Amino acid sequence: MKFKIAILGTGNVAWHLAPALEEAGHTITEIYARNLTDAEKLTARLYTADAKDDLDFSDSEAEIFILAVSDQAISELADEIILPEESILVHTSGAVPLDVLGYSSATFTGIFYPLQTFSKERKIDFGDVPFLLESEDQAALQKLKKLAKSLSPNQYLIKSKDRMALHVAAVFASNFSNHMLRISEEVMARQGLDFEMLKPLIIETISKSLELGAKRAQTGPARRVDFNTLDAHYQFLNYNEQIAELYKLISQDIIDSY
Repeated sequence: MKFKIAILGTGNVAWHLAPALEEAGHTITEIYARNLTDAEKLTARLYTADAKDDLDFSDSEAEIFILAVSDQAISELADEIILPEESILVHTSGAVPLDVLGYSSATFTGIFYPLQTFSKERKIDFGDVPFLLESEDQAALQKLKKLAKSLSPNQYLIKSKDRMALHVAAVFASNFSNHMLRISEEVMARQGLDFEMLKPLIIETISKSLELGAKRAQTGPARRVDFNTLDAHYQFLNYNEQIAELYKLISQDIIDSY
């Protein structure tokens, strides 16, 4: 089954999702952005989509409307959008519950959350991406399942409260671990050292954690309760009090976990 789809938003998710849906055989009818130029940049990557900067979709041929915008913007856009009858309005957030769409003009509402980190500069293979789906209407849910299946074999029916837990876990696994790498880059650069030296360690750490489980894979001075090394590291990091305290807090949490 192929769908006609309108996408509201031009951020990282929309940037990758719109072309992927087209490649899967669906038709992107419109791209919406508050700034028309932003919408035009994304439509330039597509075949037939029109750029829009207004929220009147009453004459749209789309059946599914995807809010791929920031969490803060979802409720406002959902309340303001004018939709045709029998339309399905979904958002792509991991943290925003389904009920924020309840006051929209949509006939049906749902969640279409791709569980992945997106950056415009890096191509995404949607075949590996899990899609978390939710809708209170079974017919709408079946359509969302077919839409997700056209991109990936991995679909999960997850309620909002469970999706919140999963999103928190994802923040620790992805966003926080990436931030730790940023700090590592900073420490290396401050000493004039090449970050490339750490890449084999980073790759092995992630691979081992996924294979053995993170708790079994944990190593390092905190795991060994090596207070001499921990104190030396803390003193070294005193050039940045915030990072030093972060090091101390994480180290103590590792100690307390074993």
